Amino acid sequence: MSNQPKPRSSLRDNLRFWLLQGQPKEREGFYEDEQQAHTQHHTQPWWKVMCLTGVDYFSTLGYQPGIAALAAITAGTLALSPVATLVLVLVTLFGALPMYRSVAGESPHGDGSISMLERLLRRWQSKLLVLILLGFVATGFIITITLSAADAAAHVVENPFLHPIVDGWNVPITLTLILLLGGVFLLGFSEAIGIAVVLVVVYLGLNLVVVGDALREVVTHPTLLSNWARSLLSTYVSPLAVIGAALLVFPRLALGLSGFETGVVVMPLVKGDAGDTEAHPKGRIKSARLLLTTAALIMSVLLIGSSFATTLLIPAAQFQPGGEANGRALAYLAHERLGEVFGTAYDVSTILILWFAGASAMAGLLNIVPRYLPRYGMAPDWARATRPLVLIYTFVCVLITLIFRADVNAQAAAYATGVLVLIGSASVAVTLSAVRRRARVEIFWFGLVSLIFGYTLIVTFIDDLSGLRLGAFFILAIIVVSVVSRVLRSFELRTERVELDAEARRLLNRAAASGELRFIANELNAGDVAEYAEKEHEVRTDTHLPNGVPFLFLEVRVADPSEFADVLEVRGVEVGGYRILRLESSAVPNAIASFLLHVRDTYGVQPHVYFEWIEESPVTAAVRFLVLGEGDIAPLTHEVLRRAVRNPELRPVVHVGG
Repeated sequence: MSNQPKPRSSLRDNLRFWLLQGQPKEREGFYEDEQQAHTQHHTQPWWKVMCLTGVDYFSTLGYQPGIAALAAITAGTLALSPVATLVLVLVTLFGALPMYRSVAGESPHGDGSISMLERLLRRWQSKLLVLILLGFVATGFIITITLSAADAAAHVVENPFLHPIVDGWNVPITLTLILLLGGVFLLGFSEAIGIAVVLVVVYLGLNLVVVGDALREVVTHPTLLSNWARSLLSTYVSPLAVIGAALLVFPRLALGLSGFETGVVVMPLVKGDAGDTEAHPKGRIKSARLLLTTAALIMSVLLIGSSFATTLLIPAAQFQPGGEANGRALAYLAHERLGEVFGTAYDVSTILILWFAGASAMAGLLNIVPRYLPRYGMAPDWARATRPLVLIYTFVCVLITLIFRADVNAQAAAYATGVLVLIGSASVAVTLSAVRRRARVEIFWFGLVSLIFGYTLIVTFIDDLSGLRLGAFFILAIIVVSVVSRVLRSFELRTERVELDAEARRLLNRAAASGELRFIANELNAGDVAEYAEKEHEVRTDTHLPNGVPFLFLEVRVADPSEFADVLEVRGVEVGGYRILRLESSAVPNAIASFLLHVRDTYGVQPHVYFEWIEESPVTAAVRFLVLGEGDIAPLTHEVLRRAVRNPELRPVVHVGG
């Protein structure tokens, strides 16, 4: 009987190992850090990486024409769709493209535009901004998964061979695709640029056939074009009214701008020139800009062509919910004009690229946590593993799918919100960068682009708040998890390494020669002889440190308390015969503990440190420690040491008096 619990315990341990440690920490999905990309020879020619980002960007052709058509119908007439799409293309080519070309030059190491804004602010303000932006990043990626799966399900349901069997099964099919995606990542998903290249080439080729055939029909039947123009001008009294209506519709098409942020995030994968250095990767920047430009040009041509083709050849009623072109306008043309076999091939290609777009988004989500939160101390230990995150993201995607009932059009505003916040923040970042460089032309142009995206975001919020509500939920969740994690991890050593200057080493070597190392913690004020003499007298009196016992003063200056881990720099000075070691860190107790352990390991001597009690409320002291890196230093230092060294006999000794 006593042996019965063991198998249960073993099963639990195995499950824990599988979730947290059972999978090697390898590159997940499409993104990896720069050092990993180069050391593992994962860099690729720019056009292959373009296909990698294209599974997300180009796959929007599966639903973008239908969403544009519905937005135009709501505004007054289907005929407005190509004009609104033209506005989208102009904003893409003359707004988003030059903006992200600038981002590629200023953030070439895969951090994207978020890192540019992070550098413009300081301390906790920068961390809060990043957490807010990560909330909208999560919104965009989650909706990419759910919307792509929903549109893939729509292609399955509307396929003439499958429709009689799966009609009305949009939600179950969408959930199946999402669960399948999560299952693949649980088993281990390695990046496969080759698959992306095949999917993108086939998908773009099929779209060129569909759009080309449709435009040929328009050319051979000029009445289609004249009827379109007549419908447009009969609804709007003047060309200016048409432009105004298109500007009002444009925000609903903003999801067609997705892919630019991904394009700069994957820059470490882009092969540069032989002469590239980490500080100046000119070849990689050039290739990345070529990637962004080529993708934007391809997408612009297909957007304009598909919008004209679907608007002129598909009845307006078919775009409405329940219509055969709803969420699958180009697939409708493929079936109607090129036959069921070709149409089914188009459906299969669309389903695969949409599913792979979901994989791209999942990979992006899995890279959000390690890219930012761990260095803030804002990710729990288990978040370093992939599988727990996959389970969480999959659960959230299932919940979002049920909320939106797998409706592509209902998720468009939420998707646009995530995309627009990212692009809007990027526009602000490049504008501020131009201001810093005093580049007047760029200041004017990027400032104008920022206003355009600001207007687009406001209109999106006015039209539908679902994206803002979803973004607020993710922001709140990220902030809560980050704060809890930071509090729980605040007693870690939080030091990457200890670096001593020559004078600090000399002072320590001299002190260690006596066989003892004792330190008096001091808060630096005037830094003169009188301050150190008074501090010595107080500490010797309060802690009963005998006269004549040598010691060194230990002083810590808090540089940026919002940082979590940093390099502990130690500088040695002498003031009137007093030997002083001055440290710079993000938290005083953690710096002292790390330094004492470094001294113990370097000199083989158990160090002693002396403190005085402070007159402060424990609650206030705790808040000051978490926010400012200070607080009640003595007990905090002891707690950091206690957690780092479980054996008291090996632990540096903390003395407190007063």
